[in-house]
Amino acid sequence: MLDPGPLRAAALGHAGRGWHVFPLRPDNRPHDPDHPKKPAFPDHGTDRCTRTDPRCRAGHTGWEARATCDPRRIGRAWSFTPYNVGIACGPAGLVVIDLDVRKPGADVPDGHDGYRHGLQVFTDLCHRHGQDVPDDTFTVATGNGGQHLYFQHPAGEPLRNTQGDRGGLGWLIDTRAHGGYVVAAGSTAGGRAYRVLHDLPVRELPGWIAGLLRPAEPINPRKVLGDFSAFRRSAYVRAAVGKTLDRLAAARPGGRNFALYVAACSLGQLAAGGALTDAEVTEALTPTAHAIGLSERETARTIRSGLLAGARSPRRVA
Repeated sequence: MLDPGPLRAAALGHAGRGWHVFPLRPDNRPHDPDHPKKPAFPDHGTDRCTRTDPRCRAGHTGWEARATCDPRRIGRAWSFTPYNVGIACGPAGLVVIDLDVRKPGADVPDGHDGYRHGLQVFTDLCHRHGQDVPDDTFTVATGNGGQHLYFQHPAGEPLRNTQGDRGGLGWLIDTRAHGGYVVAAGSTAGGRAYRVLHDLPVRELPGWIAGLLRPAEPINPRKVLGDFSAFRRSAYVRAAVGKTLDRLAAARPGGRNFALYVAACSLGQLAAGGALTDAEVTEALTPTAHAIGLSERETARTIRSGLLAGARSPRRVA
């Protein structure tokens, strides 16, 4: 087993900057370069939490809530195993712009044939907005040749993660903020190191970039309610679905994904009891989830998880 000392030192160094860290899986699978980029703990999701993990006894505790700056906890976590280091961007107050490298055989969007690196896309984006590239900030070179540009999170409503040009900055550019993490310098993936490229103070995220990343104000969720199949069930079911959608529509930023999970669990119990079908639950929840700003992928994944959890406790309607 490799000496965990260097990775423990890296974790302590990042925590010393005020960045909350947590263990990622060790880089011990050379043929699986994504393995060491995944959280080591917990080993389960919300929908599979059995409350046997000591940190989950009062409710599921994910990697973000486990991230810490406490040197004692960091020392214990990296005592014996050379875990890679993850930085939880939300608790650390960071927005990280991830400039990726074009992969062989990648689907290239129209007009992007000449791009090989996210830095090229980002540079053109900056110039189109009449701005210089804000690369005078703490920067990490990733294992595959990409770059992570670190910025201070602006005050106000939390920014979330983005991927590519779907609500983000463009092809080959992802961002990580609240609900996201990055692999920290000192870690390795497939034997390739993440290293500090520019050891500079973390600058504020430029306002024009924050404006591009800020989600558009969702439409009034009540306007998306339609004649869903679920509404053609009994009066009890119709009322239950309507109240569930009201609560989901009222969810506040930062808690909307969890509100969708709770809604899917609740209606999933009715589906498991035969009062609804899973398809009817999905049909009813999806438009409101999109209206409050959740992405298609996030919505589908969360509804599936909620339906699975709700199925464990069927609720039958007389």
